Amino acid sequence: MSNRPVLAVEDLTMHYSIKAGAVRAVDGVTFSIERGQALGLVGESGSGKSSIAMTLLRLLPDNAQILRGKILLDGIDIVTLSEERMREFRWNRISMIFQAAMNSLNPVYKVGEQIIEALEAHLESAREESIERVRRLYDVVSLDPGLIVRYPHEYSGGMRQRAIIAMALACEPDLIIADEPTTALDVIVQDHILREMRSIQAELDMSMIYISHDMAVIAEVSDVVGVMYAGKIVELGSTADVFQSPIHPYTRSLMSAFPSVTGKKRDLATLTGEPPNLLDPPTGCRFHPRCPYATDECRSQEPPAVRRGNHWAACWNPQGE
Repeated sequence: MSNRPVLAVEDLTMHYSIKAGAVRAVDGVTFSIERGQALGLVGESGSGKSSIAMTLLRLLPDNAQILRGKILLDGIDIVTLSEERMREFRWNRISMIFQAAMNSLNPVYKVGEQIIEALEAHLESAREESIERVRRLYDVVSLDPGLIVRYPHEYSGGMRQRAIIAMALACEPDLIIADEPTTALDVIVQDHILREMRSIQAELDMSMIYISHDMAVIAEVSDVVGVMYAGKIVELGSTADVFQSPIHPYTRSLMSAFPSVTGKKRDLATLTGEPPNLLDPPTGCRFHPRCPYATDECRSQEPPAVRRGNHWAACWNPQGE
């Protein structure tokens, strides 16, 4: 058996072209995911998390361009694939759980029929076989199989999200990307769905990328955490390392702004300023306009990768021991 990762992203750079210039949405991103592993991508809105997801699936608008880098899915560079070949990879090898479940379902078709259509298109399975497969998928995600014949508006928010998870699982892909999968749900339903997703992932030994701005969600579901800022991953390491010993000032700021139900009470810190305009990002470290530790070096030169074991951050002034 090969020891290579399920997904290896190398120096991935993707820009959007608009009238004002090039928006540097994904800029030199590198990471990898092992089989059965969950990677969490966290950061403020506009940091590039969803742009990475769309780039990995190659579901980009006409004004987007992958300028350089590789996306190796089980050793195959999908950046180089034709669109026809890429369609064979989507859902079969890599799929996605979108954050707006209602927008992901056609309101005039029964939910089960939409999953059956995906199975017939990608696996060319017979209808009876597809129906039975959807019933099994509904069992996996804790939905009553009788709901297969219902329309999206007849599902609750949590039920629709479970149906989208079933659709993503339908072709048993190697990798699933979950982009804010529980954002629109209340915290009780959110917790139930996250637990179910983690259980399904372990049972099927599949890899996942979770995308969220919620530090608590990322801490709960991820084995590895990548912290994104202004189109770059600024810190990457195991969940325990990143949350217990953050290196980058941005990571520490995010954690200081998030309440905790354990430990001593503390005042929440405010992260001042706003993320930069990616049409014209700052020179040097992109976080330096908001960083309390910024020096002239930070303002003028790209920061080096500071490593502590397998945990690293791109910073001139690393924090912690």
